[in-house]
Parts: sequence; C-alpha cells; structure tokens
Amino acid sequence: MAGANTADNAQLEYEGGQTAFPNAALTDSGDHATFTSQAQQWSGVMAHVPTVTPDGLATGGLVTPNAANDAVDVTALTCYLAGLQVAVGALANNAVTRGTATNPVRISSITVDSTGALAVVAGVVGTSISATRGAAGGAPLIPVGSIEIAQVQLTSNVAAPIAANEILAVVGQHVERFDYPLFNINYESGSVTFLAPLDPIHVGNMPKQVFATYAAPIFTPISLSSDFIPPENSHSVSSKQVYGTTMGSTSSSLNQGSFISYSQDNVTDPLISLKNQNLWFRFYPNKYKTPHILTQGILGVSRTFPSGASMQSACTISSSVAAAEVA
Repeated sequence: MAGANTADNAQLEYEGGQTAFPNAALTDSGDHATFTSQAQQWSGVMAHVPTVTPDGLATGGLVTPNAANDAVDVTALTCYLAGLQVAVGALANNAVTRGTATNPVRISSITVDSTGALAVVAGVVGTSISATRGAAGGAPLIPVGSIEIAQVQLTSNVAAPIAANEILAVVGQHVERFDYPLFNINYESGSVTFLAPLDPIHVGNMPKQVFATYAAPIFTPISLSSDFIPPENSHSVSSKQVYGTTMGSTSSSLNQGSFISYSQDNVTDPLISLKNQNLWFRFYPNKYKTPHILTQGILGVSRTFPSGASMQSACTISSSVAAAEVA
C-alpha cells in the first residue's frame, strides 16, 4: 500500500511528439501586447522552434514625391502579410486626395492591402491636424490585414506637387514594420509578448495581425523512472567581516533537474533518441490527481550497463527557468 506522503503513484512524462500549427493567427489578449495561441505550451525541439511573423514592412517601401500634382512614388518592397512574405513591385504616380476649401487638412495613409497591392487610404478632412486616428484632420484607421508604410499630411486644398516634408515615415508612428516592436516568446504559456503595445491603428481600433508557426508538445509517460528532481532556484548567503559589523549579500542559482530512467537496451529507447533536445517534462506526484510540475530543458543522459542489474540512464534537465507548479 502506498504511503500517504510518498510518490508511489507518481508519473513522469516527456515530450514524445508534437502537434504542428503552421502559420496560425495569434489572439490579442486585450492589451495589444500579449498574443496567445491554441497551444498551452510551445515545443522547443529543434525541428519545431517557433517562428513569429507580425504583419509589417520588411525592406524597401520608400515613399517620395512625384513631379505631378498630388501624387507619390513608392519603391519596391517586401513585407509580411498574414504570416507570409510578400514582394510588392514599385509603383509611381499614386494619387493622394486633398481636403476641401472649408476643411483643407487631410492625412492619407500609404498602405499595402491584404492582397499585396499598394493602396492610398484617405483620412477625414478637417480644419486642423488631429493626433486621433479616424477623427477629422487625423490619419485614417486602415483596414485589418493591411499595413501602413507612410503618411502624407496635406494642409492645403490647392493642387500642387507634394513636398518631401509632407511625407511622414517614422517607424512606430507612420510605418508598421514586422520587426517593431521587439517581442519575447513565452514557451510555457504558448504566447508572445511585445515590449510595447501594438498601436490600434486598424479599423475597429485593432492592432496589426500576428502569426506564428509553432508546435504543441504531446506528453508520453516514461514507463520506468524514479527520483525526479525539478530544476529550481537555490539561494546562498555570503558575508564579510568589517570593523564593528558584518556585511552580507545573497545570490541565487538555478539547479539542474534530474531523474532516473530504466531502459530496454539504453540504445533504441524512445527517450534516449531525444537526448540533447530541448524537451518538456511533466511530473505528477499522484497521477490520479491534477497538481503537477512542468518544466522545459535540454535532456542529457549518462547511461550505465551493469551486468547484474537493470540498464539505466541518469538523466538531466538543463533549463533556463525554474520549474512551474500547476494546481
């Protein structure tokens, strides 16, 4: 009979496979900064390392005045739309609409639409420049699936060639780039968090789209295992004696996780075939209950082949973060 405080009913599982999600849209969590996926965790196995591709300009796309009245030229560009890299050819003489005699201010957005075509989206006319998207005298809200590569800010309704200083192209203000702002990948929650919220400049006050190719781990029990130790932080104190007192300081370090696996032949076992891979591990102190420990790290193995005992591997889990408890 298992003891009340023993791990006799424990179960250790490893990432034995993956479910792939190629080029899947991520969901805005509501803060325009964290975007979540359909997976609870993301695999870190070499063949499935996630690729995140926000919509935005990649190269080229310089907007310059055309010699004709009320027109701009756009150089060739590449961009990301819906997770795919798209090449757009140069296009000259793109017409820009001016305001009216009573409302001479109009800001227009130079965009690449969801089909990969250049398009000029005109803002609402006004008497003065507004910093509010969609307002009179402000830049327009552009369609979802489009990206903005520049703005043309006109304050006169009189036809004339557009001046260079009327074309605005500051990244993060008038230009949506795929690599701005930067982001962090959270493998544990299967999400991406941008270092700054994405601007809600699209229709419906929505941010640009974010796509990713990733894989969710499929957990497989290790049939014979024991002595699981999760990667955890340890803390130490050091001190120095000085005149009249002692000065102390603390430091933290992350320990390696480990466990023992008992093998069939220590060569063809499925777990052994995944050594040196960055895998997820899930440990249930009681496999009949929900609480478990979740950790991801590089699997290391040290095999022994005793003549009178079971073959086994002393396995290590080299993680970059401490294991997490899941209630």
